[in-house]
Amino acid sequence: MEKQENTEHMIKKKYGIILYGATGFTGKICCKYFRDNYRDLAWAVAGRNKDKLEQVKSDFELECDVIVAHGDDLESLKSLASQTKVVLSTAGPFARYGSLLVQACVEEGAHYTDITGENHWVRGLIDKHHSEAASKGIRIIPSCGYDSIPSDLGAFFTISQFNKPVTRVDVYHEAQGGASGGTTETIFTMDGLTKEMRDPFVLNPEESVSEEQRQKSKDGFVIEQVDGIDGWSGIGMMAIANTRVVRRSVALMEQNQKSYGTNFTFGEHGLFSTKRMARLASYGSIIAFLVLATPLKRLVRPLLPKPGEGPSQETQDKGWFRATFVAYAEDNERKICSMYGSGDPGYKSTAKLVCESALSLARSNELPGGSEYGGVLTPAVGLGDVLIERLRNKEIEFKVLH
Repeated sequence: MEKQENTEHMIKKKYGIILYGATGFTGKICCKYFRDNYRDLAWAVAGRNKDKLEQVKSDFELECDVIVAHGDDLESLKSLASQTKVVLSTAGPFARYGSLLVQACVEEGAHYTDITGENHWVRGLIDKHHSEAASKGIRIIPSCGYDSIPSDLGAFFTISQFNKPVTRVDVYHEAQGGASGGTTETIFTMDGLTKEMRDPFVLNPEESVSEEQRQKSKDGFVIEQVDGIDGWSGIGMMAIANTRVVRRSVALMEQNQKSYGTNFTFGEHGLFSTKRMARLASYGSIIAFLVLATPLKRLVRPLLPKPGEGPSQETQDKGWFRATFVAYAEDNERKICSMYGSGDPGYKSTAKLVCESALSLARSNELPGGSEYGGVLTPAVGLGDVLIERLRNKEIEFKVLH
């Protein structure tokens, strides 16, 4: 009964989407994306500062409303969530600004999506809200930007090309783009790798991991030529975030009787043109991370972008990403698939990915699991083929290569 009441409540909401964090770097790109692609959308921009929100609305000539809500004021966030089908948040660091917003969405019956890569925070959302969101048919879907849609949705697409159980998928990422102050701020709020982040199955439900899966899912990297792909494997820059999301998808699919395969495992890597590049990038990344995990990070912080800053329009336009997936079925049949998008992966592509995720939630009646399915989900489990179709219509390529 509760789910039915919530579905009826959704139909009566004033807005399809409220964009929270609209004055930030990625938030502004999302504003332009909605303006340029969805003139018919009933939406609002929201955040803490009314003057800055009005300025964004004026600068970008947006046809939307403005809502003021503070991240530490639950009542104002509940008022916000009560008016919309979907809340899309770009206001990070999410561990600092996102917790009460998610709580408000669950209490007021709004779906939620964001661009976080903070899995320690997502673990907390699962513990606090998964059961209630599931009982209400509310979809809470974090990590709908470059972290972690290419890895998660690309693996889902690849596995769907088989009509048989799959045992292993490895993804190899290539990308060109820039960094923003928001990303920098998130890095500096995370004190090294917490115990939760080091757990390869931190987002999994209890008792959903076999010993074989645990043994084949340890973090690390190998520099080697990749069979079937032109290039060398190395460190996956965001593997520590993305692999956890995919493994949650695996477990939730298993619960939903849509198993990827018995003891299915997933790995993530960078892809480089030469062995030398793979070595430089991999060991350079380790050195950079070690610096950021020590007090030395204070010395480099002034050299990095500040919150609200990010790559130039030219850098955004010239950016791109490609994720190549190598999958093996139980009978050892191999398929190679890819997902490709133009535009800076962390910002221009991320805006497209998260906006289309929010639109999937706001406009589709054919989401995976049916209208009453909910919980703290992943892009693959909560959006699946609906999102793939929307992204294909916006020039994101999903291909079977071999």
